[in-house]
Amino acid sequence: MANISVEEVKHVANLARLAITEEEAERFAGQLGAITDFATQLNELDTTNVEPTTHVLPLVNVLREDVAVKGLPRELMMKNVKDQQDGLVKVPPIMAD
Repeated sequence: MANISVEEVKHVANLARLAITEEEAERFAGQLGAITDFATQLNELDTTNVEPTTHVLPLVNVLREDVAVKGLPRELMMKNVKDQQDGLVKVPPIMAD
């Protein structure tokens, strides 16, 4: 297991503004050591002919064509408006005069 000390865990927790107990620091040191060991194992793999990827599946963004379309008629949109004036939604003021 990689040597990640309890003091290092406490230091990182302090930088992240996390309050952890001594028991948590010891447990996290072990868990972080296991994670770094696994990363070390991955570094041993031969990836010479492996192309870099951002995702394991060949995903492609499917976007619709950007076409302007006519919106809803104002009368239809204003049916559920509680208070309106001159075709605009009237809302209470948020600032005093």
